Amino acid sequence: MTKQEFIALYQDKMEIATKKDAERLVNGFFSALEEILVKGDELSILGFGKFETKTQSARVCRNPKTGEEVKVPEKKVVKFKAGKGLAEKVAK
Repeated sequence: MTKQEFIALYQDKMEIATKKDAERLVNGFFSALEEILVKGDELSILGFGKFETKTQSARVCRNPKTGEEVKVPEKKVVKFKAGKGLAEKVAK
C-alpha cells in the first residue's frame, strides 16, 4: 500500500470530508513520530505496538561474493514491536 492509498483509506475510515484534510492529519502523525524518535524517545500505543530507536553495535561482516571482510559502523535504527492486540489480529 502506498502513502496515497493509505490516506484514501484513512479518509474513508475517519469520514474526513477532503483528501487534503486526511493528508494533513496523516503527515502530522508521521512528523510527530519522527520528532519523538529523533529525540531518542519511544512511542507506545497500548494494544497496537511500540516504536523506538535502538543502537546497533559495530560489527564485521563478510562480502559473500568476494569473501572480503567489511566493517559496519555503529548506527541507530528504528524498531517496531507489535502489541498483543495487533499481533493476534495479524496472526489470524
